[in-house]
Amino acid sequence: MDQPVIPFDLARMFIGEQPPLFYAEILFRTVLIYLYTLVMLRWIGGRGVAQLSLVEFLLVIALGSAVGDAMFYPEVPLLAAMAVITTVVFVNKVLDRLIVRFDRAKRTLDGCPIALVRDGHILLDAMKHRDLGIAEIKSMLRLAGVENLGELRVAYLEAGGGLSVFRAHPPRPGLSLVPPQHLLNPAPAEDKPLAMDGQTCCGICGVSTGAQIIATRGRCHNCDGQTWLAPEWPPGTDDELKGGSKPME
Repeated sequence: MDQPVIPFDLARMFIGEQPPLFYAEILFRTVLIYLYTLVMLRWIGGRGVAQLSLVEFLLVIALGSAVGDAMFYPEVPLLAAMAVITTVVFVNKVLDRLIVRFDRAKRTLDGCPIALVRDGHILLDAMKHRDLGIAEIKSMLRLAGVENLGELRVAYLEAGGGLSVFRAHPPRPGLSLVPPQHLLNPAPAEDKPLAMDGQTCCGICGVSTGAQIIATRGRCHNCDGQTWLAPEWPPGTDDELKGGSKPME
């Protein structure tokens, strides 16, 4: 039968029943788990970290666990929890210094931005590298206020998960991102033309190509799709820039 817990037992609260060498093991275990978790988060990527860097995100997780365990479990000695917290903060400060002083350390720990869109179409290699789906990328672009891929010169997914958008000047015809096909209450579907001025674009990734690919039922060289739509001018494009472009059936 377990012995009853004696309230405010200072020996149990601060030292516990572990031998002194156990605190050296705590330091080793903390550093090992911290670095291992950092590697795992780095492997996952920045998609779920939002605006926190991976090091900051890991600091929140590590401190939350160390502080919580010491608060709730009487068998966790306070000195052991304090050793964990001190080690985590110390390792975090060392990593912060390395990130500030060395670009290579920043790239290794936080990762690098990666281009998701370039010249009006989604880059499939980047999408696979960050484990993102095309629908997810389109959703991120809509949240950034992008209505048409033709508006974009390039869009980067930052290491922290944010999206940096650089618009093309002037814009070009491209794949419209609205309305999304998965809306719960979509508007009545309209029959859209397949080409405009001899050009068509992939309805999946936005790559533009000659309209003859429709007749040959060819596949997109970028995403292997077979959905083709007429490129649309981004909203607000000057009529002078559009010229005499006409959709083709």
